[in-house]
Amino acid sequence: MIMRNFYISAFCALLLASCVPVRPTQRINFTAPDLYPEGIAYDGAANVYYVSSARTGAIGRVTPDGAYTVLHADSTLKSTYGMKIHPDGKRLFVCAADANYSRFTAPDTRYKMSRLISIDLTSGRRLSDVDLSNLFPGKHFANDLTFDDKGNIFLTDSYGDAIIKVDAAGKPSVFSKHKLFETVGIGLNGIVWHPGGFLLVSSTAHGVIFKVDVNNPDNVTKVKSDMYSVNGDGLLLKDPNNLILVVNGGADKIFRMTTDDNWASAKLTGTTFLTDRFTHPSTATAAGDDVWIMNAKFHDLNDSTSIPSKVFAIQKLVLKPIPRKFRG
Repeated sequence: MIMRNFYISAFCALLLASCVPVRPTQRINFTAPDLYPEGIAYDGAANVYYVSSARTGAIGRVTPDGAYTVLHADSTLKSTYGMKIHPDGKRLFVCAADANYSRFTAPDTRYKMSRLISIDLTSGRRLSDVDLSNLFPGKHFANDLTFDDKGNIFLTDSYGDAIIKVDAAGKPSVFSKHKLFETVGIGLNGIVWHPGGFLLVSSTAHGVIFKVDVNNPDNVTKVKSDMYSVNGDGLLLKDPNNLILVVNGGADKIFRMTTDDNWASAKLTGTTFLTDRFTHPSTATAAGDDVWIMNAKFHDLNDSTSIPSKVFAIQKLVLKPIPRKFRG
């Protein structure tokens, strides 16, 4: 039933695509050779976008007119991924790992290193560095993070099938390692905290979104949905009932999921089209009422014949609604 409803929605999207222009949506192009930025966070106070780097670990700033400068660089970070600005507006928290594409990968860190760092937004100085690799044995990949309203940080370990918690004092612990999370390859990925007292987490391999009770991490359920989202990546909670889901792996589309039962279930209510020409989109950030998507271009890195990119793009999200009768 899930797959049938998804294909109906997809067919509807294709019909709608014939009614829209073929020109892709607005982009902020910036030059940063071999950067391959995965994470993005918009700073409204400074009016800049912070971007990470799966290749070098560098953390940079991008202005709305496309000027890129380095905020913080350290080759020991290997790769940097998801990032969020702390609610205090002064610090940027970033996931660092040696998971796949780093130029500086090494045997002692490959699939092992997993860190959470924070950067001062004014000086670019590193303020904290929390090691997450020794919480349990096995492979590790700190991928994305979110804050709750009590100063806690929750992170996904995409190779460890776990959600990690770092409290306000900087102490890490395993928050949830539920059986439902288990998979091969990249599992848990994007994560958001919901003010209703739970986390929503995408699973790249399972193609689902999990709902995890913040007060009872054993209480994990799959959000029932009319869409099977294999290669789901970043999440952005626009409001309590609407979630932006970024999907890559060849699909390269962005979806809006909407709930009317507190995320026991959700329906596909908005989509982008192939004509928008996203290039391996990874994460999303809100800039006022707008949403902007990071194009990571990882397809380059999976093709040994490709020439490394010099120019990358932050792309504006424009969703087209899915008619109610096609929502499953």
